[in-house]
Amino acid sequence: MNLFHLNSVVLTVFVFGLLATSVAIGVLVGRRRLARGDDHHGTVGVVQGALLGLVGLLLAFGLSMAVGRYETRRGLVVQEANDIGTTYLRAQLLAEPQRSESLELLKDYGDAAVEMAELVPGSDEFVAAADVKEALQRELWALAGDAVAARPQDSAPKLYIDTLNDTIDRHTDRVTSLGNRVPPPVMWLELLCSALALGAMGLYLTMLGRKLAPSFLTAAVLGIILLVSFDLDRPERGIITVPSAPLVDVRASMDEPPAAAAPD
Repeated sequence: MNLFHLNSVVLTVFVFGLLATSVAIGVLVGRRRLARGDDHHGTVGVVQGALLGLVGLLLAFGLSMAVGRYETRRGLVVQEANDIGTTYLRAQLLAEPQRSESLELLKDYGDAAVEMAELVPGSDEFVAAADVKEALQRELWALAGDAVAARPQDSAPKLYIDTLNDTIDRHTDRVTSLGNRVPPPVMWLELLCSALALGAMGLYLTMLGRKLAPSFLTAAVLGIILLVSFDLDRPERGIITVPSAPLVDVRASMDEPPAAAAPD
């Protein structure tokens, strides 16, 4: 089962349910061992301490991976917005008819970029929006080639091609980053080791005759950390999302009259 494909409610119930069940199993085993007069709680304490230390390392490792990928995605949104905005500005310096046609296509491209930023990666709608962007890229590149052919000595078409190329590359970077997630085995290792450690804690505290509140409190804390780590790596599926505001802003700026007039 791939945890990425679960919706947030199902994932939350699954994580907390598994952790609470592990604590309950540990408590039941502890009570059974107490009933048999088994008081070797020292060994159990060492094991549960080692497991909790391992879980701490795994959670820190998984969280750092998720945060790193999240920050990369946020940065690429800003970079793509900057590239689209610069391309739109330089398109204003092209000669007609490539100028007007490119400006209109770039507006459509901005719409597709905003739409793609607000869709779940891998969904049919996301793939369709990405296909639209790639089709627009081909049209824009063809117009850029016509602009250079029409005025091979001008610097404006060449500068425009540079930023258009950056815009195309940034799209590829963004699509790749959205598919670059924490490997599922790492997520499962974090989850299962947390469950095992909590089970050992419930067993240990029960054998000591202590109350169960610390076990369930620890389960709640670990569950929250796991969910935050998973949510960071689930773009547009959970509470923590990658802001699309830079793309929205640059698209809104395209509705203003062009700042530069067409060259003679």
